[in-house]
Amino acid sequence: MKQSEGAQHKENYSMGSTEYQPLLLGLDSHAQIPDLSSNVIEEFLEHRPVPIRWYPKLFAWESRQLWLLSGASIIVSVFNYMLNFVTLSFTGHLGALELAGASIACVGIQGLAYGIMLGMASAVQTVCGQAYGAKQYGAMGIIFQRAVVLHMGAAIILTFLYSYSGSFLKAIGQSDSIAEQGQVFARGLIPQLYAFAISCPTQRFLQAQNIVNPLAYIAVGVFLVHILLTWLAVNVLNFGILGAALTLSLSWWLLVFFQGLYIILSPSCKETWTGFSIRALKGIWPYFKLTVASAVMLCLEIWYFQGLVLLSGLLPNPTISLDSISVCMNYLNWDMQFMLGLSAAASVRVSNELGASHPMVAKFSVTVVCTTSILISIVFAAIVLIFRVGLSELFTSDSKVIEAVSNLTPLLAISVFTNGIQPILSGVAIGSGWQGVVAYVNLATYYIIGLPIGCVLGFKTYLGVAGIWWGMIIGVFLQSLALFILTVRTNWNSEVAKAVDRLKDSANEEGGEDISDSI
Repeated sequence: MKQSEGAQHKENYSMGSTEYQPLLLGLDSHAQIPDLSSNVIEEFLEHRPVPIRWYPKLFAWESRQLWLLSGASIIVSVFNYMLNFVTLSFTGHLGALELAGASIACVGIQGLAYGIMLGMASAVQTVCGQAYGAKQYGAMGIIFQRAVVLHMGAAIILTFLYSYSGSFLKAIGQSDSIAEQGQVFARGLIPQLYAFAISCPTQRFLQAQNIVNPLAYIAVGVFLVHILLTWLAVNVLNFGILGAALTLSLSWWLLVFFQGLYIILSPSCKETWTGFSIRALKGIWPYFKLTVASAVMLCLEIWYFQGLVLLSGLLPNPTISLDSISVCMNYLNWDMQFMLGLSAAASVRVSNELGASHPMVAKFSVTVVCTTSILISIVFAAIVLIFRVGLSELFTSDSKVIEAVSNLTPLLAISVFTNGIQPILSGVAIGSGWQGVVAYVNLATYYIIGLPIGCVLGFKTYLGVAGIWWGMIIGVFLQSLALFILTVRTNWNSEVAKAVDRLKDSANEEGGEDISDSI
């Protein structure tokens, strides 16, 4: 009988004495890529120097592991993003005011909340990924429940922002009419906020176990249903902007329902999910600290890019500036969704290998994923430069906007390249549990250096929106450089020891078992 997806990956980390092959038998010239294991490759990499002829085989093995995870993760990231895209597309047919209100609510309110939820969920990726690598499967369910409790607490606090979002939107310079429509839309998204609180940690819980294909099937299925539901709510039943928002909330709850159903019913999760437990409320403080660091780390990144759009609206001739920057950011967002899927896979690979006490495989995984992301980014950047006029014509026929977008495409190409590297390094940081350090790096490079430079170049020189974008590029480059130096200087043996300590702190409910004895 065919094994379940999760069970198959668990076998990759097993090393029973009857199954283990000596090094020369496990990695000879006739070995098939799927037959290699982390244990064999870890031992092989420890015997330096590694002959050059082995690197293509090793690279192919790691690439296979990476794409098995990232292919489905990219689909999940893209189709979850497209739920908003479809909603705004239907809302645009209600009128320009409704579209403006919904758009600003998505950027200013929903984007803020989703950044916090996604950032908090990256702590699940760190601890559950390392627990899975250490074969502490029972601890994962407890960690997951802790995450949901903390996410629900954050959702309750954010509910006040959603409820009184009109005042917040006015405070950031929106007109009364747009703020009013934005508040109607945001209040319709309150149920979605609580779906975020469950779905974000659920996705990371499953990804940490290398269970990604079911998430992709669910994301695609819900997306198709969402198109139908939004059409019924907006075009047939005429429920307006509130109906569009409530339909988006319903679709996110469908994601939660099917993801939860999979966890409860699938044999792949029978070891990692053993039911609800009061132990999730014990020893929550160490995990809470990592959660806060994770949220701050990701929010500083997300708000930095949103600030680019908001600052553009303050420039002279803001219509052209906003239109051109919006077109470019649309393409950058699509690129980001792709790279976030790759980043999630990188995080899982690193955390799994650290938890399994494989420092050399973790280091090699970082090398492979960074090389892969650089090659992909070069291709994407070339596409942007080659089709610079055609890309703008897909969104507008206004000659001034087309010219403005064409002038910005070299900067877009640079951003596509740098943003192809930066999320991957952030994913490595999440897998290693460096969120606290990266939060300080983001604060310094983005807000102390990048943002002020962008403001000076944008408002004090003739560069305008291009100047603001140059500031963003400088910030992202410096952040990527800092993470690259941090990664290169990392002692991966030390990271394995830290992973063990982290599991001891966050999974102390396992009856006093010494985790270090089992890895």
